[in-house]
Amino acid sequence: MEPATANDPMIDDESTPLTILDASSYQLHDLDSIDLPPTLIEIDLTANRLTKLDSRISHLSNLKKLSLRQNLFNDAGVEPISQWDTISGLEELVLRDNQLKKIPDVSIFKTLLVFDVSFNEISAMTGLSKVSSTLKELYVSKNEVTKIEEIEHFHELLILELGSNRLRVIENLQNLTNLQELWLGRNRIKAINLCGLKCIKKLSLQSNRLTSMKGLEECTALEELYLSHNGIVKMEGLSTLANLRVLDVSSNKLAAIEDIEKLTCLEDLWFNDNQLASLDGIAEAVSGSREKLTTIYLEHNPCAKSTEYLTSLRQIFPNIEQIDSEVFA
Repeated sequence: MEPATANDPMIDDESTPLTILDASSYQLHDLDSIDLPPTLIEIDLTANRLTKLDSRISHLSNLKKLSLRQNLFNDAGVEPISQWDTISGLEELVLRDNQLKKIPDVSIFKTLLVFDVSFNEISAMTGLSKVSSTLKELYVSKNEVTKIEEIEHFHELLILELGSNRLRVIENLQNLTNLQELWLGRNRIKAINLCGLKCIKKLSLQSNRLTSMKGLEECTALEELYLSHNGIVKMEGLSTLANLRVLDVSSNKLAAIEDIEKLTCLEDLWFNDNQLASLDGIAEAVSGSREKLTTIYLEHNPCAKSTEYLTSLRQIFPNIEQIDSEVFA
């Protein structure tokens, strides 16, 4: 099967200018066989074998989205893009899953909204200070980054993904006052410090080295909180999180469900793989959300061995839809 081109009748008829080119998953080594009409707004080159940029892309003045995901680009291979003034209006640039060792120079893009360099070999966030302050989504997961830096100017940022790196400290976030999603799973973080941010709605700190969940008290906008696979010994600092819908504290060292009795929006509670000995008192522990809760995971706790385990939970939570892997109609 040949990749889609501007002359492909299955993509567009001749009277309609081609604006979207999807040439993903063709194992292309170059774009010589593909037309790149000047009307293009989006180009998706995901899952090919490209190592260098086609210079024709530099002339596409209407281009807004360019995905080079899952190719073989190294630093030298993407370097030309820093000089491509004609496409300076680009809003989305995806370089995910390549062979980059540093943040490329994308300072030429003055209205960039989405920048993705995840799944590379980047060891430092050096170079992000040159990225436009218009940025709304930044993805740098699955790299080798050791420090959060050069992001202070991203006042418009909504999503920051730094999971699967080598971070030990949460820092330099204080200027990201509009941030709504922060993903820091699979790092080496020992303490929660959200630098005064209060607008965060989704926070993931799964698979870190936390022993306490203190530091969340002022994050009153939080709707989803993921703290699984840590060493947390006590549930605390949660009573102020009135908007919390999803709470995942599975695979920790918790012996009691605490500090969530006032939460009235909670729908999902993941407490599996902890040390809860009994279901006694659980109704009071989640009294604020007894009728709201639809999913609860308590498997691999001592209490789950009780013969009345499922029956008891269904009596406590009248609208429960799922208990562990058991789904109820």
